[in-house]
Amino acid sequence: MARNKVIVTCAVTGSIHTPTMSDHLPVTPDEIAEQSIAAAEAGAAILHLHARDPKDGRPTPDPDVFMQFLPRIKQATDAVVNITTGGSQNMTLDQRIAAAKAAEPEMCSLNMGSINFGLFPVADKFDTWKHDWERDYLEGSRGMIFQNTFADIERVLAEVGEAHDTRFEFECYDVGHIHTLAHFLDRGLVRTPLFVQFVLGVLGGIGADIENLMHMKQTADRLLGDAYTFSVLGAGRMQMRLASMGAMLGGNVRVGLEDSLYISRGKLATSNAEQVTKIRRILDELSLETATPAEARSMLGLKGGDRVAF
Repeated sequence: MARNKVIVTCAVTGSIHTPTMSDHLPVTPDEIAEQSIAAAEAGAAILHLHARDPKDGRPTPDPDVFMQFLPRIKQATDAVVNITTGGSQNMTLDQRIAAAKAAEPEMCSLNMGSINFGLFPVADKFDTWKHDWERDYLEGSRGMIFQNTFADIERVLAEVGEAHDTRFEFECYDVGHIHTLAHFLDRGLVRTPLFVQFVLGVLGGIGADIENLMHMKQTADRLLGDAYTFSVLGAGRMQMRLASMGAMLGGNVRVGLEDSLYISRGKLATSNAEQVTKIRRILDELSLETATPAEARSMLGLKGGDRVAF
């Protein structure tokens, strides 16, 4: 793959962490908007967004909540908005794609397979909780499968991608997910250039090891050839280490409080922008240039911010 500028994605809030884990996790529409705008100002070209119930911080798929912060972000930044279709594992597929269908964004995430998605070990780290739902939510992952069947993927590709000219961040939590993406490429159901997010470190997915990252990249090179570009997401403490390695391998990077609450060992990040600033500093030290939103749009073949519905 040709050496391009590095696209920095910031995943602002997600659905993994709960409010008890960090006072800095954005929950309300105001907080999500403010932290997204600050992350863009710090150098994030893409903002990956989930929504939360402003009353108690639980993940919500409600398009009305998304619409409380999406227009503000668009008005204040030129960043590419990337809306989740993953939502959380206890949402139905109809719920998970509702906001994307309403907003018609330039990009959406798309999980490329069903997995165990274990959040339950975190529940043992806290004795008290800000909200009653948090512990049960985490413990519930012990008995759930995060469903992303072939039929589910086909629906998202048709109802979000084809219907609204939305491109995808294809999230691959394991090597088999790359094979699944290659299957859809062979069928002509996905458009190139593919933007593949290697996700390492989720309990139930591939481990957060350098060797695993190399294996995922070698597999994608073999199956996808020059039809893709990749980004690297390291969960938890491996966030900066794996992102840095991904950039050195010719890829792009993802940071944000969805993926890790920390800025360094034992120190909580005070904002998403703080993590964006850190990864940009690392990229600068590696003599790598950061892509602007306009450059990211060109690299990924996006339709443009003027063709969204918010």
